[in-house]
Amino acid sequence: MISIIGIGNAASNIAELFKSTNNYTVYRLNSSVKRSSKYQYRLKSFEDPEEYEKNIPTLQKFFKDTNDHVQVFVVGSSLSSNYTLGILQQIADKKIDLFYIKPDSELLTGVPKLVESAVFGVLQEYARSGVFNSFTVISNLEIEKSLDSIPIKSYYESINNSIFSMIHYVNYFMHAEPEIGMVSKPLDINRIRTFGALNIKNLEEKWFFELDNPRDVCYYICINKEKLETDGTLHRKLVEMLKNKPRNSFQRVSYAIYETPYQHDFGFCVAHTNVVQKNT
Repeated sequence: MISIIGIGNAASNIAELFKSTNNYTVYRLNSSVKRSSKYQYRLKSFEDPEEYEKNIPTLQKFFKDTNDHVQVFVVGSSLSSNYTLGILQQIADKKIDLFYIKPDSELLTGVPKLVESAVFGVLQEYARSGVFNSFTVISNLEIEKSLDSIPIKSYYESINNSIFSMIHYVNYFMHAEPEIGMVSKPLDINRIRTFGALNIKNLEEKWFFELDNPRDVCYYICINKEKLETDGTLHRKLVEMLKNKPRNSFQRVSYAIYETPYQHDFGFCVAHTNVVQKNT
């Protein structure tokens, strides 16, 4: 079991999607909650970002039943992201994967722009120091590009569902036995990462953030059962495409192939680095 924590209204909407499976317990902390209860907590809102850091709620009791593995969602431009460090310090004994949803920072102005810039940099430094198990950057803009077309009415619903699906599958892969191959464990220093969608026909990546200086790149490839049983050249084709990926002494490539019950093949990729990413 993994505990999912959404800090802020937008992040809580993503966290809510994880309730659709039995693998997670979901905690939502935001200002829209009418009354605090076992799995939701009402956060106060302020106009001044500094007020958030002065008013960190005491949450040890609220988090007393969280699992040892915790995945936390934060949206960078939200003022509630200023709560993040103070909240996570109260579950510092847990294995924390922090997912940072990055807005289109070029269109931000005023306080949200300053908040996003500060939070983005500070949380990465904490990840590099080992406070978090990982820090994953996901750009709304890049997900929109990968989906090609999103109606405005269902914009955030589509984005959030893409984020949920991707993370849920990667969580599954971490505990499933592949048909062949093995994804290598990234070096401990490579705690900053991003995800991407994979075109199985040519193994072309659609990254959800353009990561500077990737060190470990992992490919999770899902193939339907019939093709796994009948296509005798498939593995050779996939390996040859992987061998053509950029590799050097600083960048490692690994892969694993899994069976999927669906007719269509799909995949995801994860890139890891130790380099703090720029706010662009």
